[in-house]
Amino acid sequence: MTPALRTPMRGLGMAAALLLGVTACGSGGGSSAGDVQSALEEGGKITVWAWEPTLKSVVKGFEKEHPNVDVELVNAGTGPDQYSALQNAIKAGSGVPDLAQIEYFALSQFAVGESVADLSSMGAADLDGTFSKGPWSSVNLEGGVYGMPMDSGPMALFYNKDVFDEHGIEVPSTWEEYVEAGRRLHKADSDAYITSDTGEAGLATSLIWQAGGQPFAVDGTDVAVDFTDEGSTTYAETWQQLLDDDLVAPVNSWTDEWFQGMADGTIASVVAGAWMPANLESSVADGAGSWRVAPLPQWEEGASASAENGGSSLAVPEAGRNKELAYAFAEYATTGDGVATRLAEGAFPATTADLESEEFLSREFEYFGGQQANKVFAESAGNVVEGWSYLPYQVYANEVFNDTVGKAYVSDTTLKEGLAAWQTQIVEYGNQQGFTVNK
Repeated sequence: MTPALRTPMRGLGMAAALLLGVTACGSGGGSSAGDVQSALEEGGKITVWAWEPTLKSVVKGFEKEHPNVDVELVNAGTGPDQYSALQNAIKAGSGVPDLAQIEYFALSQFAVGESVADLSSMGAADLDGTFSKGPWSSVNLEGGVYGMPMDSGPMALFYNKDVFDEHGIEVPSTWEEYVEAGRRLHKADSDAYITSDTGEAGLATSLIWQAGGQPFAVDGTDVAVDFTDEGSTTYAETWQQLLDDDLVAPVNSWTDEWFQGMADGTIASVVAGAWMPANLESSVADGAGSWRVAPLPQWEEGASASAENGGSSLAVPEAGRNKELAYAFAEYATTGDGVATRLAEGAFPATTADLESEEFLSREFEYFGGQQANKVFAESAGNVVEGWSYLPYQVYANEVFNDTVGKAYVSDTTLKEGLAAWQTQIVEYGNQQGFTVNK
């Protein structure tokens, strides 16, 4: 499970420039499925950089099945810390791992600089249909497959049923109904809010994605950024109502105050990916039995659109010494027996077979009052809107989100104005780093 971006990625502002300037080490591809099998038979050692905890058990299972292979699992930091370490190793030309966990929003940044290998010829090109739409589209970049989807984050609405029932609030089916629910709740209890939000890039881009927005268009190093598209405008105009009426708690996500608000009912709902249940169970234990899961509210009545929020791939750095063996492990972890191992420990799958299995769908969540919540998540995964792209320097863009769009949460700046300022800043930055943006 990989939640959406939690902390600012400080120190990564020059990441895109670094990657564009790096000459990839090692072969540029050409390995085949036969080479992968030969590498497994020959054995050897690979180093995997990842912070995802279930991979520890996956390593044990893989080494048991392939006793002539030694997998060294290294936690080089979570997200931004690991990306910095990986970029530094690539630049230095030494210490590069054979396999690395890279979140979907950050993957294109490594692919554009040819710092990770195209896995198509090793067998990844034959996996179309193996994974749900969101994760698969996130690793398919510029005609190549640059990562193996490890998990996914189809979005849902997590809500406190006891709070909703107390105030006679029905589960909203549209975002307009969600705004009205927020007004009703806050009017009845000035200390209660429909949700919390202080300006998060991951949430905003996911909601724009769900609304059908496509503000980023990428063709190699040619990039277009446009937040005046219909989806972005729909998001901004509707979410602005929540801000104008002070309906969202000014509480930062992943803080003690955030979890406490969900526990005491002052934060009545959360819009998040399917990785959220484990966080609720561990950090909002007192909410057990009170919380439920529902499909995302829709931007249009009767629609069934969804989006992804979070999730990671396993990518093979070009400078790695044993690409074929690294791919073999990635394949085991994402399409082989390693998937069941990870699901047993609470990961959310990216594989369609698991999303459609009766065992997975019929699981009852005690925390959600016995609800079969995976049915909601699986339906969301199937309804992810197609056509979304991340910037090849999305890490930087997310870093400066609070400096631009975030002003709408603390001043008279509107979300539309904030998005326009964000566009200006990321266009200027992209051009400075060697991309051709909006030209």
